[in-house]
Amino acid sequence: PALRRLSHYLLAHYQKGTRPVRDWRTTTNVAIDLMVYAILNVDEKNQVLTTYIWYRQHWTDEFLRWDPARFDNLTQISLPMESIWVPDILINEFVDVGKSPHVPYVYVGQHGEVQNLKPIQVMTACSLDIYNFPFDVQNCSLTFTSWLHHIRDINLSLWRQPELVKFDRSVFMNQGEWELLYVLTHFQEFSVKSSDSYAEMKFYVVIRRRPLFYTVSLLLPSIFLMVMDIVGFYLPPNSGERVSFKITLLLGYSVFLIIVSDTLPATAVGTPLIGIYFVVCMALLVISLTETILIVRLVHKQDLQPHVPVWVKHLLLERATVLLCIQDRKKFSQTRTQSSDISRQEENTDSTAKLNHYGCEDPREYEAVGGMRPAPAFASQADGSLLMHDVLREITAIRQFLQKHEEFRDVACEWLQVGYVLDVLLFRAYLVAILAYSITLGTLWSVWRDA
Repeated sequence: PALRRLSHYLLAHYQKGTRPVRDWRTTTNVAIDLMVYAILNVDEKNQVLTTYIWYRQHWTDEFLRWDPARFDNLTQISLPMESIWVPDILINEFVDVGKSPHVPYVYVGQHGEVQNLKPIQVMTACSLDIYNFPFDVQNCSLTFTSWLHHIRDINLSLWRQPELVKFDRSVFMNQGEWELLYVLTHFQEFSVKSSDSYAEMKFYVVIRRRPLFYTVSLLLPSIFLMVMDIVGFYLPPNSGERVSFKITLLLGYSVFLIIVSDTLPATAVGTPLIGIYFVVCMALLVISLTETILIVRLVHKQDLQPHVPVWVKHLLLERATVLLCIQDRKKFSQTRTQSSDISRQEENTDSTAKLNHYGCEDPREYEAVGGMRPAPAFASQADGSLLMHDVLREITAIRQFLQKHEEFRDVACEWLQVGYVLDVLLFRAYLVAILAYSITLGTLWSVWRDA
């Protein structure tokens, strides 16, 4: 009976259409408070943040006061929200109405203190910066203001101290993708041109993404593929397997990028740094494949290759070998050339000895001593000399072919040495480029983390 009597007493002649003050010059002060319960969704493409908050309002209604002694010492009562005046405080960043539960009642104290506590699913516009994805920190604001009333009619204040609001994670669900760092508060007066001012209370919700999932699923596979690309340089440069190996890595990385394209956030404003990282890694793989094709083309054995130019020998086989600490390449080249010369001399000596053994003298010698021998013997010797002359001509042609073949082999060996030195040089330059790229990314990440 006391609750019914008090409710009838308060609402019998209550006018909810006007601001509840006895003097119109009195400002209604609304104290607000906010606690973040969960981060439901961060839509980078549409720049929308969906959060679930516990929102509280407190103001004084001068027409909702009573003496507790008359109503069985009641000091607090719950009344329907539709029956009393409620301030028109909205969030400026609202873009859609969330699925918030409806709370139909408010608490009213004996001195007219009204407490409106309700949970709200907030879908707000937020300028999301995804450049540092997945190590990004987002700062989204929730601006509470009266949509109609000036600051002379409705003023806003903070229910609790700013330090208590900043580090309050008592109700936050901390098992999702996003981690709540803190909630900052700021009060300001807002005016459009020369019109009246409005009171605004801003809550800056600062959240940070947990990068472990993206590190395991995005960064580590890319790093492994780049390590395998570096290991592929240890295949022999004159082996065609290196080209097929590099092409397989490039194909695998392309498939990897297709798979992770749905995971990367997409916006029309910019591209995340990790996307640039993937593109640079793809470019490094293409450069590595191009270098491999160049080296294989250079050391591929062909019979029509020209001799290595003198300036190339001077730069690569003398200067570069000293710079790269591969002095054994020059010694190997000298030894191979000396062995080729020795084999040629032995081959020429053996051919001459065999020809002298079979009596392959010049036919003109037989003509000089022809009168000292019988005629039949001279005829037989002439026939034999013609036969031996043909054999000598064939053997000379074979020897020239072998000499030419040996020369081609020496040319191919020289190009192989040039390709080896050039491969080592390009490989170390490739390592320096990857190392500089890694140090740059690590430095930028450290700076962003400290900031």
